[in-house]
Amino acid sequence: MTGKYKKYDRIFKENAVKLSYEKRTLKEFADELGILPCLLTRWRKEYQKFGEGSFQGTGYERVHPEQKLVFELEKKSKEAELRYEILKNAFPYLYKGKLVIYKFIKDNEHKYSILKMCDVLEVGYGRYHRWEKDGVSEKQQQIALLKNDIITIFFKFNKYYGKSKITQELNNRGYKISKTQVAFYMDRLGLRKVVKRKFKVTTDSNHTYYTAPNVLNRKFVVNAPSKVWVSDITYIQTKKGFLYLTIIMDLYDRKIIGWSLGTRLSTDRTTLAAWEMAVTNRKISNGLLFHSDRGVQYANRVFTAKLDSCKCIRSMSRKGDHLDNSVSESFFSSFKRELIDRKGKLLTQKMMREEIFEFIENWYNKKRRHSALNYKTIEEYNAASNQNHSDNF
Repeated sequence: MTGKYKKYDRIFKENAVKLSYEKRTLKEFADELGILPCLLTRWRKEYQKFGEGSFQGTGYERVHPEQKLVFELEKKSKEAELRYEILKNAFPYLYKGKLVIYKFIKDNEHKYSILKMCDVLEVGYGRYHRWEKDGVSEKQQQIALLKNDIITIFFKFNKYYGKSKITQELNNRGYKISKTQVAFYMDRLGLRKVVKRKFKVTTDSNHTYYTAPNVLNRKFVVNAPSKVWVSDITYIQTKKGFLYLTIIMDLYDRKIIGWSLGTRLSTDRTTLAAWEMAVTNRKISNGLLFHSDRGVQYANRVFTAKLDSCKCIRSMSRKGDHLDNSVSESFFSSFKRELIDRKGKLLTQKMMREEIFEFIENWYNKKRRHSALNYKTIEEYNAASNQNHSDNF
C-alpha cells in the first residue's frame, strides 16, 4: 500500500527556506518542521535559482523575477512562431470548408496541440471533437467535395470564370447544379472573378480612303465557318514602348484564326500579317464578309486590294459606333482583364509576346469557355457541330 505524500504550499516553502539559514543545522530544522532534510535542500536550491519565482506548482514556468520580462517576450515570440507555422501549413485548406480543416487538425495532432490548432484556425474545440467522434454525413461530404471542385476550377482558370462558366464546368463533370447554388458557394468561399475594365477606343479613322458601309449590321450569329470574319487592333504597354495586337476572329466559333504583334501600326505589321495567318489557318469561302472599324489599316489601298483579290465583301462600323464591332472589342476586354490587368507590372516585349501567344493559342482558342457558344470551348463547340452535321446525313 502506497502512502500519501503531504503537499506544502508556496508560502510554507519560502518561509522554510528563509528560516533554514538562521538555524544551526539543516537536519535539526528539518526535524523541527517534520520534513526530510533532502527536501529542504531541494527547496533551497530552487529558491537560490529562481527567487520569488520558485514553487509555482505544476504547469507553471519557473523563472527568476529579474528575467521575467525577457522570459515573457521569448514566450510571446515562440507563441507567434507556432501560430505562423500552423497557419502556413494549414493555408491550402483554409478556404475549403470546416471538414477539410478538421481533417488537417486530425492529421497534425501528433505535431501540434489540438487546442492550439483550434484556436489558431478559429475552429470550435467542441465541434471538432464531435466531428471526430461522430464522423461526417454523406451530405456534408458531398458539399465539401463540391466546394473543393469550385475552388479548383476557379484557380485553374486563373480567376477568369464567374458563376456561369463554373456552373457549366461542374455540370460537365457530372454535377447537376444551378448558377444560383454556385454563386452561393462562391460567396461563402470568398471567390470573386477579375472585374472587367472599360475598353479604350484607339481607332484612327482620320483619313481620305474609302470606307465601306456596315453590311454586317450587328448580326453576330453565324451558322457556318468562314462566312464572317471580324478584326480589330489594340495597344499593349510594355517596359519599353508599345506593342500593337491585331486579331481576326471567325464569328462562327469565336476562334482567333489570325493575329499579329508588332511595334508599329503599319499595314504590313498589323492587318496584312494577321490576314496571312488567318488564310493559312482557315480556308476562305465564297463571299466571305470581312468586318472591321474604319481605321486606316483596314481602309488603305494595300489591304483593300488583298480583300478584293479574295473576293471578300467589305464591311465597316459606322463612325464613332464601337458597338458595330462589339465582338472584337469584347475579345480585347477579356484579353486585358484576364491577362494584362492581372500582371500588376509592365513586362518586357519578349515576355509579353510569350504571354500573348500562350493566352490566344493555348487558353482562348482551346480551354476558355465562351458564353456565345453556350459555355463550350471552341473545340467542344466544333466537335458538337460536326457531330450534328454527320447525323443529318
